[in-house]
Amino acid sequence: MRKRQLFSALSLLIVAAMTLAACATPTAVPAPGSVEHPIKVLFVPSVDTQAIVAGGDILAKALNEATGLNFTVTVPTSYAATIEEMCASPDDTMGFIPGLGYVLANQLCGVDVAFKAVRFGFPVYWTQVLVPRDSDITSVEQLNGLKWGYPDAGSTSGYMVPLVMMQEASITPGETVETGGHPQTAKAVYDGAVDFGTTFYSVPLTPEGKPWWTYEDYLAGKVTEDMWELPADVIDACALSDDGSKLLCAGWRVLDARSTIRTEAPDVVQKVRLLTLSPAIPNDTLSFGADFPSELRAKIEEALTAFALTEAWGESIGRQDFYGWTGIEKATDPEYDFVRQMVQAAGITLEDLGR
Repeated sequence: MRKRQLFSALSLLIVAAMTLAACATPTAVPAPGSVEHPIKVLFVPSVDTQAIVAGGDILAKALNEATGLNFTVTVPTSYAATIEEMCASPDDTMGFIPGLGYVLANQLCGVDVAFKAVRFGFPVYWTQVLVPRDSDITSVEQLNGLKWGYPDAGSTSGYMVPLVMMQEASITPGETVETGGHPQTAKAVYDGAVDFGTTFYSVPLTPEGKPWWTYEDYLAGKVTEDMWELPADVIDACALSDDGSKLLCAGWRVLDARSTIRTEAPDVVQKVRLLTLSPAIPNDTLSFGADFPSELRAKIEEALTAFALTEAWGESIGRQDFYGWTGIEKATDPEYDFVRQMVQAAGITLEDLGR
């Protein structure tokens, strides 16, 4: 009887010990891409946040269907916050970030570029300086002391490049206004809230649907200053398309930042003109956190390449109200050395990006 009691007591002790051991075992962290640990897809807030979320969800769904991985769309409050998030979560973040953001994120925490945007055949874009069409401003030198509106201090085309342009021209603007985005900057010029604004520029399309000039023309020096803006004889005809999705000028299509306010200001081209362009800037990127699992990254890259060839792409990141990527190309880190040189020249750090 005593043996049985002793055996029972020992059995209970063993079970209790095993239970305690099981409780003490750390819970495994869910893998990136699982339902419990979705991959974060980060978008900088350069256009309307609602448009980003709606289009981003389409992209996330397409990637989920192609890879079986789970994604969540996030729009941080600023360019700087996007970089901070990628650095804080290096194993589960992928970000659609501009060249400046990529260079700083790469420098800070090893974020790695995978793709660059293509827009109507262009792997590059430009900064445009916008001024009221009826202003007397005819040269960059006249901007000295004037009120400058820019989207965000983390914007490559909206802030970084024009800052270097002005430094090189020994121009010091007067009051500066961070508007919160490229559309807001174009609107600030339109409303007269600022004397000049800096935003992204893309080449307009001819009535045949082709860029007025090509990247090869640009490299060959065939693009003259009068080809930056629309032909003078079509400007008065600029208006919304019938469905409101385009800003058309006698068949010519506006693709620069002015088109982003076409609904609220359909006469924006009649009221706001382009003063000058910057040198070419490498297009924005899709980049991954430094510790992102290579196997998952390869799956996502393959899925993105395929998704870019579908009609749904045009309702997602290819939508003009979103980022307007008409395609993607593989990108390499050395392509952004031009941006690195500008960062070094201007002494830009993460702390400068609107914080």
